[in-house]
Amino acid sequence: MDDSAARLNRVFAALADPTRRDLVARLAAADATVGELAEPYEMSLQAVSKHVKVLEEAGLVTRSKDAQRRPVHLDAAVFDLMTKWIERYRRQVEERYRRLDDVLAGMADDDTRTPEKDAS
Repeated sequence: MDDSAARLNRVFAALADPTRRDLVARLAAADATVGELAEPYEMSLQAVSKHVKVLEEAGLVTRSKDAQRRPVHLDAAVFDLMTKWIERYRRQVEERYRRLDDVLAGMADDDTRTPEKDAS
């Protein structure tokens, strides 16, 4: 497995959890500390920190040190990798639907050209 495939697997695995998806959505709006991220959840700061660590290991977020704060930042570059993967399969599926539409249109044309047989 190449590096980009392994990274993509880590990203999708990290995003499989609804709490982590929510954290990513919130970080898309603004950077936040783990404490700030933990506020709306009924879980410990340690549990939220573990979620952030999974996101960090997947390459979705980074942490920096800003005096006493350690804000978590969303790394938008990883979304390019996901978008390219999704886009490739979206194009393939659209092509399959175009071919199916062509086949169905051809069948409809055949039905209109075929004289109906007498039911007697």
